[in-house]
This record gives sequence, C-alpha cells and structure tokens, in this order.
Amino acid sequence: MTEKQRPLGGYLATLIAYGVVVLGTVLLGSATGKRLPRGMGTGELLGTALAAHKVSRLVTKAAVTAPVRAPFTRPTGEDGGPGEVSEAPRASSGLRHSLGELLSCPFCLDVWVITGFTVGHVFLPRATRLVTDAVAALAGADFLHLAYATAQQIAEGEIPLAAA
Repeated sequence: MTEKQRPLGGYLATLIAYGVVVLGTVLLGSATGKRLPRGMGTGELLGTALAAHKVSRLVTKAAVTAPVRAPFTRPTGEDGGPGEVSEAPRASSGLRHSLGELLSCPFCLDVWVITGFTVGHVFLPRATRLVTDAVAALAGADFLHLAYATAQQIAEGEIPLAAA
C-alpha cells in the first residue's frame, strides 16, 4: 500500500478517539482530584510491559479472540505463532480498515493497552496491579512453554545444539 492509498481518514478517526480517551481521563482525574503516581519502579515497569505484550497478543493474535476481530480482519493463510493466527484488515479503506490494522497488529494495539494500564494505575491502582501481575505471569508462562518446546526439539535432535 502506497502513501496515497493509506486510509488517512480512518487513521484520523482512530487518533481522535485516542485523544478523546486521554483528554477525558485527564479531565476526570482533575475533577475527582486524582493525583498521578510518582512513577513506576523497575519491577512494576517490567510487569506492565510483559502484561501489555500478552494482552496485545491475546487480542490481536489468539485463535480464541478471532470472533472479536472477525468484523474487521480476515485470515491471511499464513502461520501464526503457537496458538496464534495471522490476520489482515478486512476493508481496504476507512475506519474499518484502521480498526482492522489495530486489531491485527500487536505493536499498534500496545499503545492502547499501555494507556489503559496507565489510566488504571491512576484510578484503580491495586486492581490494575493485580491484573498486570497476573497477565505478566501468563506472559512468563508462555515464554517458558516456548523454551521447553525448544529444549525438547534440541533433545530430540530436531534442532542442532549449535543452532539453538
């Protein structure tokens, strides 16, 4: 897709929606007297990053969330990762295309997920911490599954030890 073919109207609508969410959050925070946290420690930052990674992959790649994406995406026929599918935007232009990109691209969705976690840290810090910790643990479990599967392949000679 060239720059002339990019669905700029759909992107603009998505950016406006994002801006409205952020502005609404700031106004709600001001109206309720909520103060911003001082910042995240290293552990909380790592946990939030792992949680955002996992949530964005669950939403954009997991086979079980395909029905949520279906109005906006279509299967590409390519292989995804373990338990994942590969999809592309269903529409070629407009807001539906932009939402299809957002729902099929974990990197694109990360901005929204991190924003949600950030808002959660301001308004519901304990609940947000619980959710991010749980989802970060799930991401860690995924990495352990992949490491275990790789170790099995090495042990069975499917992957030479020098290549691993």
